[in-house]
Amino acid sequence: MKSQEIYNEEVQEKLEGHYKEVLSLLGEDAEREGLQRTPYRVAKAMQTLTRGYKEDPKAILNSAKFKEDYHQMVIVKDIDFFSLCEHHMLPFYGKVHVAYIPNGYITGLSKIARVVDCFSHRLQVQERMTLQIKECIQEALNPLGVMVVVEAKHMCMQMRGVEKQNSITTTSDFTGAFNQAKTREEFLDLIHRDSL
Repeated sequence: MKSQEIYNEEVQEKLEGHYKEVLSLLGEDAEREGLQRTPYRVAKAMQTLTRGYKEDPKAILNSAKFKEDYHQMVIVKDIDFFSLCEHHMLPFYGKVHVAYIPNGYITGLSKIARVVDCFSHRLQVQERMTLQIKECIQEALNPLGVMVVVEAKHMCMQMRGVEKQNSITTTSDFTGAFNQAKTREEFLDLIHRDSL
């Protein structure tokens, strides 16, 4: 997505005003040298971190949809992502693993990663993001099955609350052929093998 499509000047200006007020409420002097441009930078960062609201994930997949007579598992694993937890607006981050079994159509491999980016660049919970990625691929490509596994660390658990730095949360969702335990096990085995 081009930067001019991400940034809205009116939104930028309003966010800056709010972040300046937040700094004051926290007891800081928003006019001191180190903080003068902070509201601007944070507002710009927030527009970047939530750019997924301005993207259509199905259109991403359909922009590189090809007819292909291939009916075996296609896996894109270890897709890095960063998102913001909607409960505390703190980051959660990790890896997404996606598999689908084509039913006449495939998509460009980079488009799977772009769909992950689209949904992760919104205020999220990991469970919903997992479901959204799965549903988007199912609806756009109508494959014989889709499976998504997300492994993430949540800063809201690491920096505050229980402060458990090493916990990892894993979520999964699947459709169609992945309802069979053998197919799911094959996918899980493949994503946990060492890479090339």
